[in-house]
Amino acid sequence: MSEVLQLAEYLLTASLVFVVLALICNVVIITSRQRRAAVQTSERVTVAAGVPSSDTLVVSPVPDRSRRRRRRAPLSGLAWYATGFAAIAFVCVLAYVLLRMSLTGHGPFSNQHEFAVSFVLGILGAYLVVEFVYQVRALSLAVLPIAAVLLLYAMSLDAGVQPLIPALQNNLLLTLHVGFAILAYGAAAVSCGAAALYLLHPKLRLRNLPARDLFDDIGYKAATVTFPMLTIMIVLGAVWANTAWGRYWGWDPKETAALVTWLIYGAYLHARVTRGWQGTRSAVLLLVGFLAVLFAYFGNHFFGGLHSYA
Repeated sequence: MSEVLQLAEYLLTASLVFVVLALICNVVIITSRQRRAAVQTSERVTVAAGVPSSDTLVVSPVPDRSRRRRRRAPLSGLAWYATGFAAIAFVCVLAYVLLRMSLTGHGPFSNQHEFAVSFVLGILGAYLVVEFVYQVRALSLAVLPIAAVLLLYAMSLDAGVQPLIPALQNNLLLTLHVGFAILAYGAAAVSCGAAALYLLHPKLRLRNLPARDLFDDIGYKAATVTFPMLTIMIVLGAVWANTAWGRYWGWDPKETAALVTWLIYGAYLHARVTRGWQGTRSAVLLLVGFLAVLFAYFGNHFFGGLHSYA
């Protein structure tokens, strides 16, 4: 088994390489679009001034920045590589998780290494869905670095297989609990990335950056996925806690952090829908929400508790 696990770890290294390559490709695409936009602006100025030039015969139209979604254009050139590298990274992480599950006989919930890899799986999956729906490559600048850092963190941890402690021997229930956590945390990372780009939008010198309100919309849509997934995760966790420890809720540090995270995203959606909070205030709330996610994930290292194994 050790040889197979060692071989499987190469999948994590490959996924990290492909995440970095996808990020580099997207950076090149975004900056090259900036240069093309500058050329187009120069051409429009030439036309407006009435200066005859062979370059003014064809002028590209000004992109409509007010649309919330872009038309789904076919991938071409470097965009193929950017999307392909991100998709390959997702497949590598998925293959690692499935291979490890087949070897251990349980879901990815026995230690911090397994859940860190699963966290990356959720982030990459959520990012690819948003890229497909919205055609916004700029989002990769904020989301893919999170995936890369978590991969480095997972690779730094002990990947050995240890016998499950008694509290973790409810395989199906815990697999569902962790599965919904993966979906919730992946969507939360995307909402955080969108919120960060919304706040940084006025300072980013990228002429072809999508309209600012598009990032606001992406953050909101991702949060509408995060909140129900967190709800199901907490409910399943409570049922598991009753099975493992004889109580549904015990204010364990990780349980408390999960509840605080759920309340933050609930407050965000409430303020958004009933109070009309949009823009800067809602973006800040999304950043706070993702910080709460990270605290719920890493906090047990500092405060211990019954969840100290993960």
